[in-house]
Amino acid sequence: MKKIVVVAVTLAVLITATYIADRWTRAGTSAARPGAGKAAENTGAPDVTMKDLEGRDVSLAQYRGKVVLVNFWATWCEPCRIEIPWLIEFQQKYGPRGFTVLGVAMDDEGKKVVDPFVQSQRFDVNGQQAAMNYPIVIGNDVVADKFGGLIGFPTSILISRNGKRVKTIFGLVNHDEIVKAIESQL
Repeated sequence: MKKIVVVAVTLAVLITATYIADRWTRAGTSAARPGAGKAAENTGAPDVTMKDLEGRDVSLAQYRGKVVLVNFWATWCEPCRIEIPWLIEFQQKYGPRGFTVLGVAMDDEGKKVVDPFVQSQRFDVNGQQAAMNYPIVIGNDVVADKFGGLIGFPTSILISRNGKRVKTIFGLVNHDEIVKAIESQL
């Protein structure tokens, strides 16, 4: 009986420690410790240049004057696939108002797997099949580090027209929450 109590207490301590560690490492989310991620918000977006699927340089600076949702994703990421239709919808709806999604593909194999995915995949957007309609660039750990690092996919960073980080979302975006955030910047 004593052993069962010791094992139960040990297990409870481990679960609690894991939960606390997880909350402390989720900087920038509403689930984060108080004040975490605030330093990154309202700071300038990084000076970063990436390659698009045609091999051309794409810099974040070239989107200055637009509201940009930088979305780190991967072809194998199921939550990424869930939010891609929403990103297509946002691009359709808000693109004419000075908004763009910038998809940063983080697959280790790079263009070799990303380009066929982008060319072949269609997503249900409001009952219509649609292709990814926003710029896709190839990312890597160096690019991710310039944004403060990633703890998983997807990760999205909303940048204002004047190049300031407004919001960072680790994990699947909440559709209604990100709509409000985008609209507040347009």
